[in-house]
Amino acid sequence: MKQIIPKITFWRVVAVIIVVAGLYSTYLRFTGGLGASTNLSDEFPWGLWIGFDILVGVGLAAGGFTICAITHIFNIEKYKPLARPAILTAFLGYILVIFGLLYDLGKPYNIWHAIIYWNPRSVMFEVAWCVMLYTTVLFLEFLPIALEKFRLKKLLAFMKKVGIPIMITGVILSTLHQSSLGSLFLIVPQKMYPLWYSGLLPVYFFISAVGAGLTMVIFEAYLSARAFNKGIEADLLSRIGLYSVIILMLGFIVKLIDFALTDKIHLLFTINNYTLLFYLEILVGTIVPFGLLIQKRIRENRRWLYASAIMVISGFLLNRLNVSITSITPGAGIKYFPSIYEISVTLMLVTLGMWAFKIIAKNFPVFASEVHFENNQFQYNEKLSEGKV
Repeated sequence: MKQIIPKITFWRVVAVIIVVAGLYSTYLRFTGGLGASTNLSDEFPWGLWIGFDILVGVGLAAGGFTICAITHIFNIEKYKPLARPAILTAFLGYILVIFGLLYDLGKPYNIWHAIIYWNPRSVMFEVAWCVMLYTTVLFLEFLPIALEKFRLKKLLAFMKKVGIPIMITGVILSTLHQSSLGSLFLIVPQKMYPLWYSGLLPVYFFISAVGAGLTMVIFEAYLSARAFNKGIEADLLSRIGLYSVIILMLGFIVKLIDFALTDKIHLLFTINNYTLLFYLEILVGTIVPFGLLIQKRIRENRRWLYASAIMVISGFLLNRLNVSITSITPGAGIKYFPSIYEISVTLMLVTLGMWAFKIIAKNFPVFASEVHFENNQFQYNEKLSEGKV
């Protein structure tokens, strides 16, 4: 008999507690406003929900467009087993980004204003439209998975015909708003600590999103292999890991050149908390993973590969929080630390995202072996209905 009630485990209990706490924080947020639930102020209006839920969430979802570009636009077939999980991760990531934005907006019921009240000169306007359009594109990229599940072959055939233009559109939209998120901070040069401010912020945001997004594919593949007791595409993930750290190292070299050209090298030798945090994000997110994954022996060890992916993601997370929070602190003249309600909402969104991924992956042909089985079953049923079996 199929078990209806999930088995109670330690991590499931923790997840339920996180969601319950997040729901209570949600109640406070939408009944008492930002003042009752956050440590934000007029002097410091962007905190954890922008830094983590938006900037980190959008960046880590970049694995979706990167893998799509590799497999469908450049037609490198061998990476196709990674495409569907990456698309699902990106799709869920963007939905959670939109939910996170609803928490942060002072008047969340006005979120639709960007559709009607156009302001093409605003970077926020561009980001809002790109996120809306790219979320729609991700839905269309995910749609064939659902159509396969329900065996709607005419719609599936149509989606396959329009698949390449959709994916090209997705790559363009993602490229635009990944870099535009960095552009948001170009308007506050006087408020940002110089180690994180640069005219090349849009470039840094794009490069770091591509590098960290690729490692997110490794992270998701490793956890999926454990959760669903399936194999792992070790050779493909090993190469993805190598590409990601090479991209991140190139970004770091560009940053060093930028420091030299803008006379900021001396800041690297000015010892204070900001410099230490900068070193931490570079060491954890770039230099140590590069030193590990450049070695084939380490790269082909799944545990080291997974550990390196966690380091890159942690460094990326730290970088986005440093840009959006740490670097703003000295200019704002006040200290900010997120309230317990801000933290609980963020943890709840991450937990809900992981639950959603698990439920969808369990019930739809997301992984390569399932796609192969579904296709074979689909073809068998067709032959059966035509009397050829």
